[in-house]
Amino acid sequence: MKFLLLSLITHHPDPVTGEWLSPSERIREVVDTAVLAEQLGFEGFAVGERHERPFLASSPPVVLANIAARTSTLELWTGVTTLSLLDPVRAFEDYSTLDNLSGGRLQLMIGKGNGTAQADLFHVTPEDQWDRNREGYELFRALWENETVTWEGRFRPSLTDAVTVPRPLQQRLAIWHGSATSRESVDLAARYGDPIFSANVTNPIEPYAELIDHYRERWAAYGHDPVEARVGAGTAGLYVAPTSQEAIKSYRPQFEQRLDFAWENGLPVVFESIEDFVERSSALIGSPQQVIDKVLRYHERFGHEVMHVTADRGGFSVAEQRASLELFQAEVVPALRAAIPHREAITIPHSEASPLESAGSEPFRSR
Repeated sequence: MKFLLLSLITHHPDPVTGEWLSPSERIREVVDTAVLAEQLGFEGFAVGERHERPFLASSPPVVLANIAARTSTLELWTGVTTLSLLDPVRAFEDYSTLDNLSGGRLQLMIGKGNGTAQADLFHVTPEDQWDRNREGYELFRALWENETVTWEGRFRPSLTDAVTVPRPLQQRLAIWHGSATSRESVDLAARYGDPIFSANVTNPIEPYAELIDHYRERWAAYGHDPVEARVGAGTAGLYVAPTSQEAIKSYRPQFEQRLDFAWENGLPVVFESIEDFVERSSALIGSPQQVIDKVLRYHERFGHEVMHVTADRGGFSVAEQRASLELFQAEVVPALRAAIPHREAITIPHSEASPLESAGSEPFRSR
């Protein structure tokens, strides 16, 4: 199994001390945590994309470029890139540049995004967001794999023999499709032979498991080998301590801040107590053995091979967060890697996997 840290760069006061970091301090803290992730042995670090408060993650490629400059082996993930909001040409230029700067360490995860502020800023509506996501993906993929593209769609000006630079270092990029609750995203992934990454954060296990089952069904229906389907999954929180009692006591202020935020913003509250949160959510809070047992229980249902855990320390001190991550790496990760082997991506040529044409010297044309 492969392990990533993920940050949406939330910007809250510390739930224990009340301290507010400035935006610059908060963003630099995320970069420092990515450096620590590489030192501790995590395979990757993901930065989400959000365009509203309380998040500071409006520009993932900029943050990831800074991380690239301070690391050497860490995979650079997005979580997610909201292609429903972005011009695919501009997104290609940003991420191709990042791929070159990082020596080919980019791992892209896409999704439609969410939040009313995003819709207000970019004039994306519930009626067209999925069409925008699909069209953005198809054009982005064509630009990545073809030096010359002629294309016509609904949501941006057409392209005629367009040449985009710089050309990426990775000729065939693994594009993961982030999925929370909607079948549209997993169906798009299955159609094109791409992996999915289940959010697995807000609810208990079953809604996410059902969506993963649907992905595997659609994968087979599109003619792909079931063995080649690949799944990643998120987690709702992380704090590993020598005992479960210590872990719950330390995590309680962070859970209560999350609960207050949900109530204040009219968001659904699924877990009303920390005990219920630890028991029924995907949060990894407890002793090393408890965390191992929970991940294996989820894996039995999901069959996932990649997992992200939170990079944000919330109410923990820097020392407390480091101690938790070190314990996770020392006692949890080795057991899970032994139990769940990680497979490298299996490249499926687009001539076999999807309606997109294979990469090559011939120009890509879509009308």
